Amino acid sequence: MSDSLFSKYGGFKNISRVVMTFYEMALESDEVGGFFEDIDMARLIDHQTKFIASLMGGPAAFSDERLHAVHRPLGIGHADFDAIAGLLAEALAEHGIAETDIAKVVAAVEGKRAIIVTQKAA
Repeated sequence: MSDSLFSKYGGFKNISRVVMTFYEMALESDEVGGFFEDIDMARLIDHQTKFIASLMGGPAAFSDERLHAVHRPLGIGHADFDAIAGLLAEALAEHGIAETDIAKVVAAVEGKRAIIVTQKAA
């Protein structure tokens, strides 16, 4: 993904706004809200802003090993992942990100599914 998405949508300042909207939605979600109990939300928003920025071609970088280590103890399943990806798409749309660019970001997130989903299918 070219860094044009990061630049096109205003860099960290605007991506941070998207991430804050995303977490407002996630915290209100009956399906995935529990993952965020007892979490330092300011720190999480900072990390998630950098992660989404990296997926959009920004300067931040996250290793797959680090992503897996952070998510492994959470027991995230495929349905949880799908719900989170859907909320992210909604937050991106709410901030005026073009549908084709949302698809690119969601595809980049989807590329991390095997690293983030740690719960075995039933």
